[in-house]
Amino acid sequence: MSKVRKRREALVYHAKPNPGKIEVVPTKKHASQRDLGLAYSPGVAEPCIEINKDKNNAYKYTNKGNLVAVISNGTAVLGLGDIGAEASKPVMEGKALLFKIFADIDVFDIEVDAKDPEKFIETVKNIAPTFGGINLEDIKAPEAFEIENRLKDELNIPVMHDDQHGTAIISAAALINALEIANKNIEDIKIVVSGAGSAAIACTDLYAFMGAKTENIFMFDIDGLVSENRTDLLPNQMKYAQKDQHLKMVDAIKNADVFLGLSAGGVLKPEMLKSMAKDPIVFAMANPEPEIEYDLAKSTRDDVIMATGRTDYPNQVNNVLGFPYIFRGALDVRATKINEEMKMAAVKAIAELAKKPVPEQVNIAYSETRLNFGKDYIIPKPFDPRLIGEIPPAVAKAAITSGVAKQEITDWTTYEEELLERMGSEDKITRLLLSGAKRNPKRIIYAEADHLDVLKAAQIVYDEGIGKPILLGRRELILELMNEIEFDASNVQIIDPKSEKQRQQREEYAELLWKKKSRKGITLFDAKKLIRERNYFAAMMLEKGDADAMLSGYSRAYPAVLKPILELIGKEKGVEKVAATNLMNTAKGPIFISDTSINIEPSANELANIAIMTARTVKMFGIEPNMALVSYSNFGSSNHPSAKTVKEAISILHQNHPDLSVDGELQVDFALNRKMRNQKFPFSKLKNLKVNTLIYPNLDAANATYKLIKELNSSDSIGPILMGLNKPAHIFQLGASVDEMVNMSAVAIVDAQRKEKKKSL
Repeated sequence: MSKVRKRREALVYHAKPNPGKIEVVPTKKHASQRDLGLAYSPGVAEPCIEINKDKNNAYKYTNKGNLVAVISNGTAVLGLGDIGAEASKPVMEGKALLFKIFADIDVFDIEVDAKDPEKFIETVKNIAPTFGGINLEDIKAPEAFEIENRLKDELNIPVMHDDQHGTAIISAAALINALEIANKNIEDIKIVVSGAGSAAIACTDLYAFMGAKTENIFMFDIDGLVSENRTDLLPNQMKYAQKDQHLKMVDAIKNADVFLGLSAGGVLKPEMLKSMAKDPIVFAMANPEPEIEYDLAKSTRDDVIMATGRTDYPNQVNNVLGFPYIFRGALDVRATKINEEMKMAAVKAIAELAKKPVPEQVNIAYSETRLNFGKDYIIPKPFDPRLIGEIPPAVAKAAITSGVAKQEITDWTTYEEELLERMGSEDKITRLLLSGAKRNPKRIIYAEADHLDVLKAAQIVYDEGIGKPILLGRRELILELMNEIEFDASNVQIIDPKSEKQRQQREEYAELLWKKKSRKGITLFDAKKLIRERNYFAAMMLEKGDADAMLSGYSRAYPAVLKPILELIGKEKGVEKVAATNLMNTAKGPIFISDTSINIEPSANELANIAIMTARTVKMFGIEPNMALVSYSNFGSSNHPSAKTVKEAISILHQNHPDLSVDGELQVDFALNRKMRNQKFPFSKLKNLKVNTLIYPNLDAANATYKLIKELNSSDSIGPILMGLNKPAHIFQLGASVDEMVNMSAVAIVDAQRKEKKKSL
């Protein structure tokens, strides 16, 4: 991707359709005059009076308890430096977005035009009553130290400078596990630190709190060793001052156990790494270029245990593993501060999580057969869905134990369930899907690549490394459109099935088509005519192995696209009928709906088979299927043939697949409302389970439901996902958006990965 296009894409993303990345959404009814009278005047006076009596009532009657301020003065923004308050706003909005999608915390981003620490502190103190917590961001050292320390002392809500403590917490968790693997004690290790800024100090402080001895810590900055003779050091740097003022890093690192890099790329040379102790631990966290490249470090020492700040290497020290969940736990007990005990609770929770069996959806996202605790997995992955259920409770418990919590939690099981429910509205499943596709990109045919939106989707798939597009269509038009959108892809294959250039391939495919269909009324002449059509050509490419997946349907009716796929691509073993499911990212989490596009009135046996195929597809996303076969009746309350079909299908599933979490027939509200279902039908196999899959008795109901959800709730839809085919072929909805086509591309690629893996077993 060219820098010019990348820049334009970033600007358009932030500007369209509405400027910025966050908005305020009402949480109460506001349709009637009565509602407005309660929301504002005169009803609003009542909670004001109660809060005036007791300020803690602000947590009861306002959003204070779930509201964090992300505050900066723009003096140390990412790699941009001192760009000022207003220019820092996109970054602060981005941080707000991360708080919301990872921990369901609301954020106001506040940009303060004040470089003077006193003015900045005064401003934050004056607005603090609005918030349940304050996240300081991108403030340069040494002012950052003073600002944070003063605000922590002078405010009664949690304050944390994430640039410092976030990195410290995640790297400390990685250190605990790395030391365990290396069989070393923190009290005995020698640590060399490259960098003496706020993040390096925070990391080193936390390591010392964990037991590292200051006499064994050698800290270097651009002027050399932090030593007692220097007059340019801050008090928090002087803690690590050594006596030997002439010691160089190349000498200090000899026999060192740990190298902590928060400085600049290329600082750690291979010969320096060679001189370190056995099983050296290297945290090279400069971005985008680490202090030593991962591959170079691994080729230099095969016993190195390494972490970086990069997403493309194992053991990424990513602050998103920490700050959303730390604030979540602090807010939920109304903590007055984030203290060392709470930070250490987060450290231990993160470290322990890496030792637990990894959910299949995380393995899928990172294209791993099985992630296991070891040198290449010492901290959890950022997409691990368990983080929300593990870290906030640990932080909350530490806040209660250490006496900084204003509210206690007594039912921890319910609390953990509520945390998991909070994350139902975010689209983590989509991020997991895209990440999984990137780990092992496949060749994917776009059968309608001479349509601009299809080409835009293929461009994103190519640029982001999701897959390897093969573009079918009129070559001249495709090249013209590629030039228009700056799709610089010299390695991308472009095929015009009707062109003279494809004559030999076309003849070969026609021969194969004729052999497949010669006993079904297709002549060789017919085959030659059909193979000129893109969908037949694409399906034959896939069937022959000249591509790994195919997508079509953007501009043509579904049945017309489905026909060549069904004719040329065989069904999986044991499959009688192909079916389709749609994944909906809803406010209650991901919901799969089947069959949304193929089987009009399935029999009981067919309905049972659709459920089985859907269960396999749900598992492809790394989710354990909890399935309800829905109807207008509940467990035999109607004898209508439609309800009886569902009942018979359930009987087949219970008899032949007793381990499958499936039940019915159930009305949709009982299927989705766990509490109501448990009370009314305690005997159900779905008791206490959150249903994530709905199987409908006919096409009308399933298709109407998914389109209704999509339009009314603006829910993302991924699908229809074809199930039961021997090869990964999928069909866009007519006029699908670019984002929908990118998501479907990821589905097709993950499907290809799964089928390839299954074939190799």
